Amino acid sequence: MTDWTSGYMAGIDYTFDFHRQLTPALLGFGAMSQGHRHRLEGEGVTYCELGCGQGFSANLLAAANPHIEFHAMDFSPSHIAGAVELAQEAGLQNMHFHERCFGDFGETPGLPAAFDIIALHGVYSWISEENRQHITRFIAERLKPGGLVFISCNALPGWAASMPLRRILTGRAAQRGGPLISRIGEAMEFTRQLEQAGAGYFTGNPAAGRRLEYMQTMPANYVAHEYFNRDWTPFYFEDLADSLTQAKLGFLGSVHPLDNIDSIRFTPEQQALLDEEPDPVRREGLRDVLLNEHFRTDIFVKGKQEHTPRSAIGAWFATPLALLRPYSGGSLQFHHRGKELPLDKNQFAPVLQALSEGPATVRSLLDQGVFGTMDWGSITRMLMILAGTGCIAPCLPQEGLAQRAEACRAFNLAVCKRAEESDQLRFLASPVTGGGVELDRFEQLFLLARSEGLETAAEWAGLAWRILAPQGQRLQHEGRVLETEEENLALLRARATHFEARRLPLCQSLGLVLEAETEAETAPAAVRGTAA
Repeated sequence: MTDWTSGYMAGIDYTFDFHRQLTPALLGFGAMSQGHRHRLEGEGVTYCELGCGQGFSANLLAAANPHIEFHAMDFSPSHIAGAVELAQEAGLQNMHFHERCFGDFGETPGLPAAFDIIALHGVYSWISEENRQHITRFIAERLKPGGLVFISCNALPGWAASMPLRRILTGRAAQRGGPLISRIGEAMEFTRQLEQAGAGYFTGNPAAGRRLEYMQTMPANYVAHEYFNRDWTPFYFEDLADSLTQAKLGFLGSVHPLDNIDSIRFTPEQQALLDEEPDPVRREGLRDVLLNEHFRTDIFVKGKQEHTPRSAIGAWFATPLALLRPYSGGSLQFHHRGKELPLDKNQFAPVLQALSEGPATVRSLLDQGVFGTMDWGSITRMLMILAGTGCIAPCLPQEGLAQRAEACRAFNLAVCKRAEESDQLRFLASPVTGGGVELDRFEQLFLLARSEGLETAAEWAGLAWRILAPQGQRLQHEGRVLETEEENLALLRARATHFEARRLPLCQSLGLVLEAETEAETAPAAVRGTAA
């Protein structure tokens, strides 16, 4: 009998997360910042996701980018059935799901001849070598020249110390009977007992204990897919890059902007060692050694088209940016890879304050004088840092905004209606950024209440309680479950008031509201510096 799962986890559905790294605008920003002239603007762009899981990321991105034709495949019938159902609820005309395996996906009728973007997140390390060859062949045949591939995978040497931990867990689970979820729980408990008994592996390898502790905080279905697949392979970067040369791919950089700035990641001594290595692939591998990297999120290109100095500046000038977090003028401190990343408020705050008024192109920000006397290299570095810390995001141009807003409203309404039943879907689609913005179940219910004509925070809280109470759901506060209606309503009103003051303006700026009463009240802010 043929194993249609090809060794991949079946019987336990994957999570419904949105993976921001898949966002076309973010991939384009990463490619542009690394000097590649991509062709992701305008009509006719095609996007393919391999191994889409529940398809939530693909659906959200299709809603936020109706000008792009999306295709996504997965081997799991339950995943694809659920993804198609949400696409139909949202009325997505540009989203096409396929229940296929990697070996026969290229034979699917109706696929575009070639794609501008092919993306696979959380796939490459969890499949067989045979399936990796199928993927490489598909990319070689179906990626346009100049097109981008996003690929994430477990990395070495970061995973080396924890590989025995996985072996202990999977070996223990394989010896037991019963449902996999219960076997996983028993295996983790047994492994915890080994640690508590002073096993030398754990005393000599504290990172393994920390990873086991982290695993126990994660949802069981995530742990099952992440650690208990039959196939599980971390990669040295040199081996990953070499395998992808069969598809004529070259490495561009990380999708995470901060990971492309060596002065943030490395000490001067480490940078000097990197500078001694002339080969770019080996240099990237040395970066993984210096960082003890355990997970990579890479952009590859099929035929890099180098910017000229003039065209590179023009591409930056035309890049629209949007604020992702409310900024009230406080200090700017972030952490990256365990290091504190303080930002000079005098330099960074004017940019955030300008974007508080709405999205703007880099050229518009320059015209406003927000960069002061900074040189061009410092300006682009600043913008990459702000994007990397999640303060801002590259976004889409003003052209096509009305169409995107309409598609996003339909999708977001479908998601918020599902919040009446569960908290599975935690992201809404933004017509401004072309990506997702996280909102919890309560915030989604507050938006739903606004769309039904309820005007005050107290009314929003009341609607949320009328939905939650019949389901036996209660809020928690300071570690205590609130039992009475009065306590639950009081906390919901406080949350709704905070949402109205702090989060709602950002939701409006990013086009997340569900109602379209008048264009002036509900349309996302126009991008300054672009033609209307």
